[in-house]
Amino acid sequence: MKIAIGSDHAGFLYKGMIHSALLTAGFEVEDFGTDSAEPVDYPRFVRPVALAVARGDFDRGIVLGGSGNGEAMVANRVPGVRCALCWNEDSARLARQHNDANVLSLGQRMLPLNMALAIVKIWMETPFEGGRHVERIRLIDHPDVA
Repeated sequence: MKIAIGSDHAGFLYKGMIHSALLTAGFEVEDFGTDSAEPVDYPRFVRPVALAVARGDFDRGIVLGGSGNGEAMVANRVPGVRCALCWNEDSARLARQHNDANVLSLGQRMLPLNMALAIVKIWMETPFEGGRHVERIRLIDHPDVA
């Protein structure tokens, strides 16, 4: 599975740790930046991740910032992206099971590292349930039909 990952300065530390954990788990990972903790504008790093996932160049994406809120907002502006801001294992599991989230947003300032890594693990391992959720996903991806 190919994973795109990107962050601003406020998510830079966890991005590196998550990148390493994903590589160790056998995933192919491409880092879209940023490359330091120097202040940057997060849309410059998050949007390319979301676009790459939407194009199908990557199976999933992970974006990080201080809270993860702005990153989720940017990613969700890209058609075909369903970005979930997750704060615990249950939110990560449900984002995959019910929403088929293809991008995960995390806030480095909101979570201890062990929780962020646990969220990523659960989010990567959890399959989409399908069933009653398929129509809801169609309505998310095609709001003109609703």
